[in-house]
Amino acid sequence: MSAPHYLNYIAGEWVDSDEKLDVINPATEQLAGTIALAGEHEVQRAVTAARAFADQGTLYDMRPAERAQLIYRIANKIRAIAERGVPLLVAENGKTTAEAQAEFNNAARYFEYYAGMADKIEGRSIPLGEGYVDFTYYEPLGVSGQIVPWNFPVDLAGRSMAPALAAGNAVVVKSPELTPLAMTLLAEACDNAGLPKGALSLLCGYGDVAGAALVANPGVDQIVFTGSVATGKTILHAAAERAIPCVMELGGKSAAVVFPDADLDQLMNSVDWGIFFNSGQVCSAMSRMLVHEDIHDEVLARVTELAAGQVLGEGSDESTTLTPVASANQRDQVLAMCATAEQQGAHLVTGGRSAERPGYFVEPTVFDRVLPHMNLFTDEVFGPVLAMSTFKTEAEAWQLANATDYGLVAGIFTNDLNIAMRGSKALKAGQIFVNEWYAGGVETPFGGVKLSGFGREKGQEALYSYVNTKNVAIRLLD
Repeated sequence: MSAPHYLNYIAGEWVDSDEKLDVINPATEQLAGTIALAGEHEVQRAVTAARAFADQGTLYDMRPAERAQLIYRIANKIRAIAERGVPLLVAENGKTTAEAQAEFNNAARYFEYYAGMADKIEGRSIPLGEGYVDFTYYEPLGVSGQIVPWNFPVDLAGRSMAPALAAGNAVVVKSPELTPLAMTLLAEACDNAGLPKGALSLLCGYGDVAGAALVANPGVDQIVFTGSVATGKTILHAAAERAIPCVMELGGKSAAVVFPDADLDQLMNSVDWGIFFNSGQVCSAMSRMLVHEDIHDEVLARVTELAAGQVLGEGSDESTTLTPVASANQRDQVLAMCATAEQQGAHLVTGGRSAERPGYFVEPTVFDRVLPHMNLFTDEVFGPVLAMSTFKTEAEAWQLANATDYGLVAGIFTNDLNIAMRGSKALKAGQIFVNEWYAGGVETPFGGVKLSGFGREKGQEALYSYVNTKNVAIRLLD
């Protein structure tokens, strides 16, 4: 049976191209499907349509309650289409069925959440004294160019599409080359919900071709990017040439700080999610664990047991707990970092190798005695690799946690509220988890500091990344 072929969605039309891209199932190394490959021409066509749509003000001029209903209909269509999308996402990404279902649920939830805000984008009145009236209101930026990563393509596309559309913008999305197939169903859901033609285009192309063309296009008013620091810097340089705003989420090297009074059962649950979920391919993964020296041996034993209990397999198998990384290149990068860690003197407790089976599997890996001068302490791995270190004092714990150029999230495990509150101030990160990794949800703002980027996704705060504030100052005449 031939693999299914998918098209790009440009301003309400499904468009093929002369070239296609093969998408490989990372669990089997077999062809999952193909997709039309977009280049500069397709990007220009999409941006031209988006520019015309934004300039017409179709979404912005719509009654806010009507726009809210439209966004809510998209959420319902995403839920309806998930039955087809989940197995497709499993096949192209390698993740489990439950994880793929969660992606579609989250994407729908973003549209539900921002539908509820679409009619509440309100300005304010500013007193200037007698004889003056002053007020503000919010206008959409215009055309939002969005570049989505491969690790959570459906989830993260919904995260930025929903607030942008709710605020009245047109959106052009570049999907990731590794995992573009299930994302096409988001465009289908928007189309089925009656989103006006021109409001959305979704293209799959290479980053250095389609992505670069999107960033450089003068018709784009904003760039939203999630990905590597190197690519993010390139995008920022291009955006600076036109002085357009960006929302950047550039990864992390996040630490969990574990104190002697921590609930170790809760900690192990968080470790399981924090570093083995999606095979560690999460920007906010628990990639470091700083453990008080008094409980180090017990924590290490339990983490080692947890790693040994992981079941490697295809995502469609309900018994699977650890899926492959997304590509052969990603596997090789992870293994190279493990080899470097050993060379630098970190103690390999378990894993650190590829699994002897088809697919791009990396064994669940735990390193101990990882010191601040080692690459594994400071650099993002993006795989199922946990780096453990110890501390003696609270002050040392915060210093070690902050000793990277990243600042996306951090975690504190303790029953002492005073320690938790001191840590929430001391840790240099955009989000702090206390006693549960990945606590929070669609409602909670997410983003980083330092090399982890700037701007916020999720929550009410994200919506204001997609609007400009306009002030009107009126002097009343006699």
